[in-house]
Amino acid sequence: MSSVLTLWQKSSSLPVVGPVLGTRLFSFAFSQKAPYFATIRPRFTEIRPNRAELVIPKRRGVHNHLGTVHAIALCNGLEAAMGALAEASIPGDRRWIPKGMEVSYTAKATSDITCVAETDPGQWTGDDPDVPVRVRGVRDDGTVVVEGVIRLWVTPKPPRG
Repeated sequence: MSSVLTLWQKSSSLPVVGPVLGTRLFSFAFSQKAPYFATIRPRFTEIRPNRAELVIPKRRGVHNHLGTVHAIALCNGLEAAMGALAEASIPGDRRWIPKGMEVSYTAKATSDITCVAETDPGQWTGDDPDVPVRVRGVRDDGTVVVEGVIRLWVTPKPPRG
């Protein structure tokens, strides 16, 4: 099991501080690993193989000129969700790197946004190194505001030596 998935499982079930504070601590720690993610203050709500979910709080720091969540903040959230999914899903003998992102903005992001990343189990074990991760951002009312694909390049880890 990956270190990200292990840390998520431990932090989201901490008996002393509870799951809410534990998941907040995880979200903070995840953002420190890749500091740019901290700009959106992600709040992870689910991480498991082939699925990750987080919330981008709607606040002034992520607004555009319209007062909605900025398109690049949305992409940042999608990429953070994808990264957590990839770490939770990839077999131990493989590595990944993002190689592209294609998104469509479908509605105004006028509330907190839930960013979801999903894959299918077989995508991680096949011979094709191109792994498309389906991503979407959803408003509180269920409206999809951004959707697309983040393409990963998944290859065997080089032998240690």
